[in-house]
Amino acid sequence: MTKSSEKETFHLSGPQYLTKILDWRNASHRRSIAASSVKGVYILERDRQKNRQGPDALAPPWWESFHFSLIETLVDSKDQSIFGAIYQYKGPNNDHHSTTSSHHNKNPPKYVIAFRGTLLKPKSAYQDLKLDLRVIVHRLHNSTRITIGLQAVQNIVDLNQGSYNDIWLAGHSLGSTISLIIGRDMVKNNINLETYLFNPPFASLPIEKIINNSTLKLGIRCAHSVVTAGLSFAINMVMSPGSTNQPNDTFPKLCGWVPYLFVNKSDPICSDYFGYFEYLEKMIESGADEIARVVTRNSLQSILETAIGRESEPSQNLPSAHMITNLSPCTSHGLSQWWAPGLQCNYKRYKFW
Repeated sequence: MTKSSEKETFHLSGPQYLTKILDWRNASHRRSIAASSVKGVYILERDRQKNRQGPDALAPPWWESFHFSLIETLVDSKDQSIFGAIYQYKGPNNDHHSTTSSHHNKNPPKYVIAFRGTLLKPKSAYQDLKLDLRVIVHRLHNSTRITIGLQAVQNIVDLNQGSYNDIWLAGHSLGSTISLIIGRDMVKNNINLETYLFNPPFASLPIEKIINNSTLKLGIRCAHSVVTAGLSFAINMVMSPGSTNQPNDTFPKLCGWVPYLFVNKSDPICSDYFGYFEYLEKMIESGADEIARVVTRNSLQSILETAIGRESEPSQNLPSAHMITNLSPCTSHGLSQWWAPGLQCNYKRYKFW
């Protein structure tokens, strides 16, 4: 077996230890299973590319080990790659009559919709890298993957008779951004899905990694906020004279959605979430609530593109989140860090409004 195949084989690389001690009330177990569901999507696509079928397929144990069945794969119409999967729980203790909020529901999810990240393999790399560029310029929301994924999630909500407390969204890297955009869109319809975002990209200059001086970092963020708020106010006055609200503002609804962000300070792709939330916290503590609201709604790029008539949505900007930080000495962007036995994490909840 090759080293690559070993990483794709559940009993060699996955959280096999959980199959005997699984406790849905345990936050680390829920995190590990959400990550495994996303890993399953990666392996589904690898199975497709390597024509591994039947007993040779490596993907099924990544969900079957936790009593899920695969009910649908989501395929990108551009390159025919599998970028998402929908799983249904078929195991014991499947009580889904709770009316509590999704963040307090300790039952297994009835459905998990998972999205993989970039897969640098011959039959998927080109389209994945194109979408990575869309993340950077805040235009992923116009992609076919968002259209397909959003419809799939809506179908599951409808299938579940409108209930959403037992439906999870999960994604890694590029897949985190897909989950984030879909989660935000569902919020517009008052549907707050329990969402697990592993190493979500923060599409901006990685200030946290390239600048060590805390005073300089604070100064850069202050200057950026002042410019962003000023431009937003000016453009809003031109486009909607007399109004202090942006058209179709979903900000109040978005405040009630609190996704789980799993981040690593050593990972430049997601490390700027630390500075983003810490700076929001400082602005609010200092009384600059209105500027903080503008910064949370917009990015500098999205404001400028709106001014020239282009649609741009800064999906990474969130007013609320459960941020879970990997405290282990790990520089990886990979998923396996999130199910490592004995993983030490720091948890902080940000909910500003």
